Amino acid sequence: MEYKPIRKVVSGNYAAAYAVKHARVEVVAAYPITPQTSIIEKIAEFIANDEIENIQYVPVESEHSAMAASIGASATGARAFTATSAQGLALMHEMLHWAAGARLPIVMVDVNRAMAPPWSVWDDQTDSLSQRDTGWMQFYAENNQEVYDGVLMAFKIAETVNLPAMVIESAFILSHTYDVVEMIPQELVDEFLPPRKPLYTLTDFDNPISVGALGTPNDYYEFRYKLAKAMEEAKKVIHEVGKEFGERFGRDYSQMIELYKTDDADFVFMGMGSLMGTVKQAVDVLREEGYKVGAAKVRWFRPFPSEELYELAKDVQAIAVLDRNFSFGQEGILFNEAKGALYNTDAKPLMKNYIVGLGGRDFTVNDVRKIAENMKAIIDKGELDVEVDWYHLKR
Repeated sequence: MEYKPIRKVVSGNYAAAYAVKHARVEVVAAYPITPQTSIIEKIAEFIANDEIENIQYVPVESEHSAMAASIGASATGARAFTATSAQGLALMHEMLHWAAGARLPIVMVDVNRAMAPPWSVWDDQTDSLSQRDTGWMQFYAENNQEVYDGVLMAFKIAETVNLPAMVIESAFILSHTYDVVEMIPQELVDEFLPPRKPLYTLTDFDNPISVGALGTPNDYYEFRYKLAKAMEEAKKVIHEVGKEFGERFGRDYSQMIELYKTDDADFVFMGMGSLMGTVKQAVDVLREEGYKVGAAKVRWFRPFPSEELYELAKDVQAIAVLDRNFSFGQEGILFNEAKGALYNTDAKPLMKNYIVGLGGRDFTVNDVRKIAENMKAIIDKGELDVEVDWYHLKR
């Protein structure tokens, strides 16, 4: 489908706010926290200027309450949205389980921010990855365009499989940095994302139901199984919705892992979020210098793209996993997940974990070059020097 996009120079946070507007969200409940606040401020501006119809904004006293209000709204059949960051997301933790367990397709933007202490407002993925077992889908945006597109797709995917979804962007690198974003005319968004058809609604008084009631041991197991099956089903839906989005609007998201110059690569860099823009730039430079290297950007961390990772891993000699996070007592979280996904397969590339950019520390093209030099030496030797490399220590 050919269409004339509406191009605006906006921050990542404003891109999220415009997507909420175009998605015709009906309830927004949120609490301010840096660096998320400007998402909700922009939505409030739209409401004040009568630029959004049929929406309720609910100011609350905490992030825990923001998620509780979103759960209540979604359970009545409304399309619900919220946003948060870091400590705010941690405060929501209990309610995240309630949202997923009740099969409510809430969409939330989390602006990745390092967890305190020490106190920080800069980029780090540990806040969102700490919530990986709550039953929420997780989409990591590389740039502002992907924030906008990701919110629209997240609603359609979430409302198809009845699971909540996070769209995740980097603090300041995206949230407060301006770039050109191609937005979609409202009538075309409406065709792509029709009104929600809820699985159930608390306002159907002719068919009363209980939500979140006691589950006996005979029943609870089946609820968990159905939640797990929905997450597996989401992989197919992600592919279908991403393909449809590409056919309609020219930006294809059908693959859960975006591959960049990997066809003949000896080794690849794998990571998530905004740092992969730097990696792609570095791959271009390294290719000119004779390195046969590519990049694999994990778009969806939940559900985890095990099948796509296998197809990549069986054709390369090594994978450098770049983690802007850490699971204390183990290793980088993406690295741990990737190793687990490949354990029972015949794909056995050398895999090394580089811990980079924690707390917003700069990650540059030159850093990628140094990691490439290390990876080449590992391939030539045929064995790892260390499995986990705290690359950004002040050495």
